[in-house]
Amino acid sequence: MKRPSQLLFLGTGGSLGIPVIGCACHVCKSKSPYNARLRTSVLLTLRGVEDTPVLIDAGPDFRMQALNNHITSIQGVLITHAHYDHTGGIDDLRVFNHINRGAIPCLVSEATYCDLKKRFDYILADRKPEKQFITSFDMQVLPSDRGSLQFLGHTLRYLSYQQLGMQVNGYCFGNMAYISDIREYPETIFEDLQGIEVLIISALRLTPSPAHFSVDEAIAFARRVGAEQTWITHIAHELDHDKTNALLPPDVRLAYDGLVIDFKA
Repeated sequence: MKRPSQLLFLGTGGSLGIPVIGCACHVCKSKSPYNARLRTSVLLTLRGVEDTPVLIDAGPDFRMQALNNHITSIQGVLITHAHYDHTGGIDDLRVFNHINRGAIPCLVSEATYCDLKKRFDYILADRKPEKQFITSFDMQVLPSDRGSLQFLGHTLRYLSYQQLGMQVNGYCFGNMAYISDIREYPETIFEDLQGIEVLIISALRLTPSPAHFSVDEAIAFARRVGAEQTWITHIAHELDHDKTNALLPPDVRLAYDGLVIDFKA
């Protein structure tokens, strides 16, 4: 019997991480490991003939996330969008060029690729130094706003939505969907998410935000999807892990750094 694929939460915090610099609030001062949140990222282990580790986003905490979780292999990278808290660790991926002895396949939208070329000109510019000591990608641009394709031998579905005018991509493998930094979306998103049983979705806090879902909005979205499990990520310091989970329905939980969940790819 095929083993389930797995998703490891490398980080579940908002753009400032937790503890927030200079903050003395209850959550930032908490001794609970569930309230310590690095910037949002996950590592998928896709099962097949061989295990395929795929990273979704490489934020500024990636180096520490890799060390904390003993990551020694990354075969591919998916980028949701170009904001710094999701791409600030791209430089630290270069060690995997040496481990893999080649460029890392990386999947992005056209809009994200154009933005990354500005932010990481020295990596993605057409000119290349004779000897590279920088991250090397095999960049693959999504052909449309929504669809499906093969990535490293696995079927991937992708979809698009907006955050403050920036295009963001969600990714689906089998019965799992990863939807981070969502604020505005087309109704077609629910067609793209049909059959999703395990939903990873961002929600910043209980109160509304111009850039993210609130917890209630994330739950309402999950109900429309029909997910059996919903895990909330990209969490701000307003949410205490235990106190918030006590308020949530049993099928909706706050994720935490180091949590591993199974899904069917």
